[in-house]
Amino acid sequence: MAQQATPVRTARLGRVLGPEPTAVSGVVLLLPGGDEVSARKPSPMMATASVRALGRRLTRAGREDGLAAHVVHYRYRGWNGSEARLAHDASWAVDETVRRYGDVPVCLIGVDMGGRAALHASGHEAVNSVVALAPWLPEEDVAAPPEPVKQLVGRRVLIVHGTNDERTDPELSFRLATRAKKANRDVCRFEVHSDGHGLHQHREEVHALAEDFVMGALFGRALARPVRDALAAPPPLGLRMPLAAGFGKSLRR
Repeated sequence: MAQQATPVRTARLGRVLGPEPTAVSGVVLLLPGGDEVSARKPSPMMATASVRALGRRLTRAGREDGLAAHVVHYRYRGWNGSEARLAHDASWAVDETVRRYGDVPVCLIGVDMGGRAALHASGHEAVNSVVALAPWLPEEDVAAPPEPVKQLVGRRVLIVHGTNDERTDPELSFRLATRAKKANRDVCRFEVHSDGHGLHQHREEVHALAEDFVMGALFGRALARPVRDALAAPPPLGLRMPLAAGFGKSLRR
């Protein structure tokens, strides 16, 4: 009896969140979190819950501009060391976006391990911006090369981290942002004081910040003053910018 071949896992894009625009002029790819090491397949609903609400918000905000937002479904749950599977899946997703929509700007938005994947995959020529929310980054090791930042040159980059994050060390994202800022002035980082890894306590402010940043990066809308100030400020000021309570409710452009 012939032995059946093991099915090959493939990454895929989820359906467009919300109504699909008639003409797409910008795309957001949402990268969920993952594990450091795992060969398991992600659970679709559990894995994407952390990014769907933000994706729906962005879809509403960018509907008139032709924004399409997709969740990226990984092949595996784990980053898995040098295999960097989540980063490869993110790069594939950008290629697939170009195949579907043509020459449109892409923003990568990742949470946790997805934040690391977004930062790694940002070197694709279609990517013009990156948002990393509470990104998982490896502990610094003198024997290992540091996390790359050269691929961020020419992209607008936003990193957001809770100061009470017990899963991903906020100091590591600050150090990465510091290195990235030396090569690319369009890098900013906001700190959410007293919030943890999920950024649940100030979720409304975090989502408003992401919306403001993405609409500016993809469609040229005016950025809120705190974002402009963070991008313009030298380190460490623009990389330890506090996210004010109520951000988004009464922005002064």
